[in-house]
Amino acid sequence: MLSEELKKIQSSLIGFETRAEKASAEKLTETFVDAEPLFALLSTNNHQVVFGRRGTGKTHALRYLAQSVEKAGDVSVYLDLRTIGSNGSIYTDQNIPLEQRTSTLLTDVLVAIHDSLLEIANQQYSFLNSPVSVTKAFDAFADVIGSVRVVGETTIETHNNEQTANNKGWSFSGVLGASPSATGGAKSENNTVLSRAESLRTVGSKRYYIQFGAIQNTLSRLIDELGLSKVWLLLDEWSEVPVALQPYLADMLRRTILPTPYIVVKIAAIEHRSDFMLPLEQGAYIGIELGADAGADLNLDDFMVFDNDSSRSVEFFKSLIFKHLSSTVDTAFSTPDQMVQALFKQFPVFEEFVRASEGVPRDAIYLISQVARAAFGETISVNHVRSGARQWYSRDKSSVLKNNPDLSSLLNHIIDDVIGHRRARAFLLQSEIREDRIDRLFDSRLLHILKKNVSDRDNPGRRYDVYKLDYGCYVDLINTTKAPLALMFDEGESGEDDLLEVPPDDYRSIRRAVLDLSTILGG
Repeated sequence: MLSEELKKIQSSLIGFETRAEKASAEKLTETFVDAEPLFALLSTNNHQVVFGRRGTGKTHALRYLAQSVEKAGDVSVYLDLRTIGSNGSIYTDQNIPLEQRTSTLLTDVLVAIHDSLLEIANQQYSFLNSPVSVTKAFDAFADVIGSVRVVGETTIETHNNEQTANNKGWSFSGVLGASPSATGGAKSENNTVLSRAESLRTVGSKRYYIQFGAIQNTLSRLIDELGLSKVWLLLDEWSEVPVALQPYLADMLRRTILPTPYIVVKIAAIEHRSDFMLPLEQGAYIGIELGADAGADLNLDDFMVFDNDSSRSVEFFKSLIFKHLSSTVDTAFSTPDQMVQALFKQFPVFEEFVRASEGVPRDAIYLISQVARAAFGETISVNHVRSGARQWYSRDKSSVLKNNPDLSSLLNHIIDDVIGHRRARAFLLQSEIREDRIDRLFDSRLLHILKKNVSDRDNPGRRYDVYKLDYGCYVDLINTTKAPLALMFDEGESGEDDLLEVPPDDYRSIRRAVLDLSTILGG
C-alpha cells in the first residue's frame, strides 16, 4: 500500500468516534457487530437487564435494538437516565429527604416516557384513529403522574414524667407533579397528648413505600389509543442513578410497566453499581427480583475476552475495526481480512492488538487510535501495538489510581504476587468474597473476569472466579526475564505445574492460582 494511502487510513483510525450516544442512527447500524448469540438474546420479548462495564457496548446494543424493532414495525422509547429531569443534581443531594428525591426521579422518568410517546403521536398524527381520544388519554396519563408518591413511615414514642404512649402511623409524603413543584406534609393517627413536658423519639429507621395510583391502567389505555402493538422501553445508564434510589425506580417499573402486555423493558447497567431490590420482612421486597421479574442472563463482559476464545475474539474485533473504518472513509478493502493484511505486518500482530483490547470494544477503538499514531506512515508492528497500549494504559486507563492510593496499592500488591512471584497473568478469587476495591479495579477495566464459578477438585463445594490482570499492567515486562510465563498454572498428573492459556472449568489444584486477599490486605 502506498504511503499516502496508508496515512489517509491511519488518520481515519485516529479519528474514530468512541461514544455510541454521539453517533447517528445510521452509523450505529453500519458499525454494529453481533457477537452471536448476543443480539438473539437481546431481541427476545422478555424483560431483561443487560450488564456490562463501561465500554462493552451496552449503549450501542440498545440503540441498534431500537433501530431493529422500529424497522419491524414496533416503537422504541430510549431513555438515557443521566439526562432525565431538568435538575438531576436533586437525586444525589443528601440534604433533601429520600422520599422527595425518589418522588422526583420517578416523576421525571414517567414524564420522559409521556413526552417520548407524545413525540411518536405527533409523528403518526395522520394515522391516528381518533386524535381526540388520544389527547384525552395523554391528559389522563399526565394527571396520574402527579399521584406518584414515595411515603416514609416511622414509629414515634412520646415520653413525659408520668406515662408513655406509643403513637404509630406518622408519615411524610413528598409529592411532585408533571411540573416539578414539591409539596410535603406530616400526619399522625390516634395521637394522645400527655402534657407540655412530653418529648418525641423516633424508633427504628424510616420505611418507605410507593403509591402509584392508576399509572398502569392509564398507560395501557394510552398505548391502545395510539394503536401501538408493542413498545420497547430501553433504559440506558441505570447505574448513574444513585444506588439508594434504584430499588424504588425498579419497583415502579415492576408494578406499573412490566405487567403491561404492550411493553418490553430492557435495562443497561453496571453490575457492581446496581441495586435492583430492597428486601423487606416475610419475603416481601421493593424493586425487581432478577431472574423472576426480569432476566439477568446477558453480560457483555462474557463475550469477547481473548483468553477465553481467541479465534472468536479475533473475528469480532476484525469486523469491529473494519465496519468503523468503512463507515468513515472509502477504502479498497472489501473484507476484514484484506484490511488486516494491509494495515498489520503479520496476522499475529493483529492478534496482539486484540489481546491488548481485553475484550472491551470501546478500549479497542481507543487503542487502535493510539496504535495508528505510533505507526503513522508504516504498517503496524508488535512494537507499535505495545507502545500504543502503554500510552493508553498510563494516560487513560490507570487514571483512576492517581488520586486513590489504596486502590493503587492493592493493584501493585496483586501485580507483585501474580506476575512477580507466580509468573502468571491470572488468578482465582473465591466467588462469595466481595471486596469493594476489587470491584472498582474490575469496573475500571484494570482487572477482567475470564470465567465465573469454576470448581476445585479437592473442594467441590467451593467456587472461584478467574480474574486476569489488564494487558497494560505487564506490557513493559514482555520480552524481559520478569514477563509472565502463562495465563495461570495448575498441578499436572505428575505433580509438576502445567502452564494454562485457557481457564479450565475445574482445577486439579488451586495451589498456584488462588489469591489470598487477607494476606494482601494485611488482615
